[in-house]
Amino acid sequence: MDKVHIIGFDLAKQVFQAHGADASGATLFRRKLRRAEVLPFFRKMPSCIVAMEACGGAHHWAREISALGHEVRLVPPAYVKPFVKRGKTDAADAEAISEAAVRKSMRFVPVKSAEQQASAMVLKSRALLVRQQTQLINALRGHLSELGIVATVGMRGLAILIAMLRDEADLRIPRRARLALSELADQIDMIGLQIRKLERGLVEQVKEDDELRRLTTIPGVGVMIAASIKAHVPDVEGFKSGRHFAAWLGLTPKPRSSGGKERLGGISKMGNPMLRSLLVLGAASVLRRVKANGGGPSWLVALLGRRPFKVVAVALANKMARMIWALLSKGGVYQADRVFANSTAA
Repeated sequence: MDKVHIIGFDLAKQVFQAHGADASGATLFRRKLRRAEVLPFFRKMPSCIVAMEACGGAHHWAREISALGHEVRLVPPAYVKPFVKRGKTDAADAEAISEAAVRKSMRFVPVKSAEQQASAMVLKSRALLVRQQTQLINALRGHLSELGIVATVGMRGLAILIAMLRDEADLRIPRRARLALSELADQIDMIGLQIRKLERGLVEQVKEDDELRRLTTIPGVGVMIAASIKAHVPDVEGFKSGRHFAAWLGLTPKPRSSGGKERLGGISKMGNPMLRSLLVLGAASVLRRVKANGGGPSWLVALLGRRPFKVVAVALANKMARMIWALLSKGGVYQADRVFANSTAA
């Protein structure tokens, strides 16, 4: 049998599909593998390229297979889809993965360590708890509003509603409604404690990591943004410049050009939505301080005067992403005078 150059490996929970090809791209074998057969199969294979889609479980298998001496390449699923010839089968997907991975212009996803995945799990768990807490708060407010009980927005208004709910002397709330809504209030309090526990862990992580401490010197970059960058961007050197990093986050205009006419639309919203939303929220907090205090860089004040608040927030988030890339790739700390000197409005 000719020497295997690349194996396209379609991942699954129990039944995997392998597609082997030589250096010319000719098919050498197609084989189904049970989960227990995967590592023994690659242990017997000579060193070659193993390509997989960057999906659930891909980083685990990448670490395991690379430890056997193979070169692992993780391909974004969106870049594999054009190579699927027809239909949707595991064999066709494995073949498409092997073809996509040998393209010279292909971009690959860096393999994450178990620690980086653990950090991402903390952030995702916190985000899930925040969504659940929001659902419970909305349900509590909605049910009480049906009884004519309304409080101001925010946590202060919520505290007033919960205190009113737990006051047995308040006769506006029927007994059975109080019984049901008290369970919602208890869930809100419990989830709040869980969120704060995870946030304390994130704060400790930032304090112990020199890179994360340097990131938090950037205005608008706090613990959540710094920890998210560490978890979701394993190799910042994979980006040629800060502009490429901002484009990967989806903070640059989406081009719609044809016939020699250049047209730029809204931001592309590519990349990780959590990172992008956190950067925009951080930028918005900076803009609120600028509007409240009347200070800030002249270019930012001028931009606020002629463009909508949210547009300026996205432009500032783009600049923050470039600052983050510069600090991670070149070292140093944030210096306001050097960054904002001679800046021009986006």
